[in-house]
Amino acid sequence: MNHKTFPVILSALLFFVSGMLTLSCVRASAGNSGQRYDYPDIFDICYTPDTLHRCTGWFTDAGAWFGFTAPEREAWVDGFCGPFSLDMNRREWLAKAAVTVAPDNVAGASRDTDSVCYYPGELRLSSGYVKGKVEQRLNFIDSNSALLSISNSTGMGLIYRGDSWAPEMDITRHGNTIVASHPSGELVALTFMPDAELKVEGGNYLASVPARSTDYVVISLFDGNDAFMAGLGNIDRILADPESSLSANAARWEGYLTNTLRDDMPDDYDRIAVKAITTLVSNHRVARGGLLHDGIIPSHAVGYFVGLWAWDSWRFSAGAASFDPELAKNNIRAMFDYQLPDGMVIDCIYTDPAENNARDSKPPLVCWAVDKIWEATADKAFLAEMYPQLMAYYKWWFEKRDHDGNGICEYGSCDGTLEAAAWESGMDNAIRFDDAVMVKNGDDAWSMDQESVDLNAYIANECKYLKKFAEILGEEFDAPDHTAELADYFYDPDRNFFFDRHLGDRKFVGDPGCEAYTMLWTGLARPEQVDSMMKQLLDEKKFSTYIPFPTVAADNPKYNPRGYWRGPIWLDQTYFAISGLRNYGHADLADEYTRQVFDRLEGLKEGAPIHENYDTHTGKRLKAPHFSWAASHLIMLYNEYGRK
Repeated sequence: MNHKTFPVILSALLFFVSGMLTLSCVRASAGNSGQRYDYPDIFDICYTPDTLHRCTGWFTDAGAWFGFTAPEREAWVDGFCGPFSLDMNRREWLAKAAVTVAPDNVAGASRDTDSVCYYPGELRLSSGYVKGKVEQRLNFIDSNSALLSISNSTGMGLIYRGDSWAPEMDITRHGNTIVASHPSGELVALTFMPDAELKVEGGNYLASVPARSTDYVVISLFDGNDAFMAGLGNIDRILADPESSLSANAARWEGYLTNTLRDDMPDDYDRIAVKAITTLVSNHRVARGGLLHDGIIPSHAVGYFVGLWAWDSWRFSAGAASFDPELAKNNIRAMFDYQLPDGMVIDCIYTDPAENNARDSKPPLVCWAVDKIWEATADKAFLAEMYPQLMAYYKWWFEKRDHDGNGICEYGSCDGTLEAAAWESGMDNAIRFDDAVMVKNGDDAWSMDQESVDLNAYIANECKYLKKFAEILGEEFDAPDHTAELADYFYDPDRNFFFDRHLGDRKFVGDPGCEAYTMLWTGLARPEQVDSMMKQLLDEKKFSTYIPFPTVAADNPKYNPRGYWRGPIWLDQTYFAISGLRNYGHADLADEYTRQVFDRLEGLKEGAPIHENYDTHTGKRLKAPHFSWAASHLIMLYNEYGRK
């Protein structure tokens, strides 16, 4: 590939041959440069609205609350499909295609070929005619506007029109801008070059431009008329110098890739890393409504995931820290905007704060994420900003989730329900909670009647980083530290594994499961304990499965390959196990397991989206597509691969 040692001409030849064979990707012109063009068809997002199958993802970027798909070959549209509103409360197609493009004499320019391609941060479409091609290129310039660049080699003028606006849309003209207003308050603005001839009739518009090789249209979505009026100046600036906007987009994406890709990795593993970056960037949303800072949502493809969750956010920030540290910072700030006076960070937040869930918190991984940002930026001001809030959250666990005051904490809830307590663990239906009972700590604090090994490993890890931050900032660390107790406390020498413990009789709870991996990932386990665990970890019937390290041992009678936290692969837990093995001198084994993940997950090297979880025994994709959590941990596996 171009960013390594392959000659440019060979790369171009291979790309040309691939395009000729598949006809799936627009061939990049000779003027295109940058690493993004080494990764054509990064995702398959071909979907024409009104077709019967389900849309599984959109092209979106720069924190936008809207997206597009490429048309399906069997239901072709001469334009990108959309925009689609990505707000949880407004998810709908605002048009089949707000802008379609065709020569002004289609009868004299019969259709030849069509093709589409999704590069990281760029969507392309080509319609071939006997007299030439009309090639369309879509790039997001900012969170409100995408720039449509049209290359026209037909020698004819072009006609633009919308295709199948949503029934409620009101179409009007304002100068060289077509405005399509939705009753929700959202509006689509299509701004053409000044010499375009525009007219509105019959609930649609028609724009015509004279014959020229290049043309531009800005497609914008605004959350209300005031935002539209405020954004007009920026739209004009984009059209006044479109190449500068495209250069900024290219530089941004080149930075993402340069800051992540390694020179010593196989090409197909690079592609996985690029898919992971693209997933995180596609799930970036700018501040809106109750979300007071930019953040990364779990998945733009699933409506109920269009919000911010606490431990999800910590993972996303850790994954994004190296290539977009400012986004990583704001993603953390967004959750702490709702920190309660007692220090609690609530479970999840939305654009509508009435939807927020404050019944529980989530596992504490935030100091780990902040440390990733520190490693990437050495931003002492950010540490100083966050340190008091981090300390308050750390202390909250001991104040509200330590039922017997022994310094070992439990998952719990604020309303006394086991449902919310299971949510607080992040492992909603885990087998180890099947017999849990709630005990009351105070008016707004309840615990499960078991102390969880993963929770206390996370807390000890947070303690380590807080002490590091305190030293950097010259602060005094004045909080509990029970780190030294954990290795022996949670280790069962009879079963050679780590387990939760019951509050009353201190018996070990449950069967071998992924919660034990955290003791290896955090480095809290003693080496001899890890040695004794290896027989089970390497057992192909238990944890060394086709995709390694399921959420519960695969020979457990309650194991369910599609059972959410009762069997499938969650890549955060697989990462904890692999990284944990690396911590204890098993680097070659960790690399072998990483290869199993990269080589065996269904569609990972092809155009399929990264999913929430996977089948342990087949690698088949299970829950939500375009999942940030899995993407973040794929980046971490990529970063650590080959490291001793």
